[in-house]
Amino acid sequence: MKLVPHKYFEKRFKRLPKHIQEKALATMRLFTARPFDATLRNHALSGQQQGLRSVNVTGDYRIIYDPINQNTAILVDIGTHSQLYG
Repeated sequence: MKLVPHKYFEKRFKRLPKHIQEKALATMRLFTARPFDATLRNHALSGQQQGLRSVNVTGDYRIIYDPINQNTAILVDIGTHSQLYG
């Protein structure tokens, strides 16, 4: 899977604590190799974010992405559960 970060994602990523950045990079590596690995808890979103999907970085941090096709995803946002959905 090819990951294409949106400019907004890149901006939010840079503001994360270093240890969360490292976990996010590990999550992205796993996602690239196995997008539906059970540890990612990859799931579709609903409501205003319908059409997008989310994967876990840590217990509270998530990455939201837009699946363009089977081989490409745009990384839309990253943050805590409350930042993204609250």
